[in-house]
Amino acid sequence: MAKQETQTKTNSPSKSTVQESIIVDGTNQIAGRLCSHVAKLLIKGTRVSIVNAENIMISGNRESIIKGYREFLEISSVTNPKFGPFHPRRPDTMITKMVRGMLPKKPSGKTSLKRLRAYLGVPNELKSKSKTQFDDAKIRKPAPYYTTLGELGSMIGWHE
Repeated sequence: MAKQETQTKTNSPSKSTVQESIIVDGTNQIAGRLCSHVAKLLIKGTRVSIVNAENIMISGNRESIIKGYREFLEISSVTNPKFGPFHPRRPDTMITKMVRGMLPKKPSGKTSLKRLRAYLGVPNELKSKSKTQFDDAKIRKPAPYYTTLGELGSMIGWHE
């Protein structure tokens, strides 16, 4: 007797090729809290675009923030400064580096960071799409109590 061969199909969950995408508006959002939310979304596999990066707020005394960042800019290589470290002065690169610090180092952190995009202002292709903000990252005091990344960048050498 010939045995009938039965084929077993494995029903593995198929991953959709379309990834979920979220656009985050950085206006009047505190930088650290915003970055922690974005890092969690990136680890989950969501594509995240941060718009209005120049309007993201840093809490604290304005003079101490600028003084601390200027001291950070003085760190350079012993042998030759062209070898780095390279310090960001643009608000969109500053926020990208902040998010990078909240991601794991290897291997999922590198792939997660590739799903992040940060923009100055709102690009034309994202203007019509809905933007989200995180409630716990919104500023609680009036705006003069905070420093924006745009102000910090212009104080340390960023020119639009």
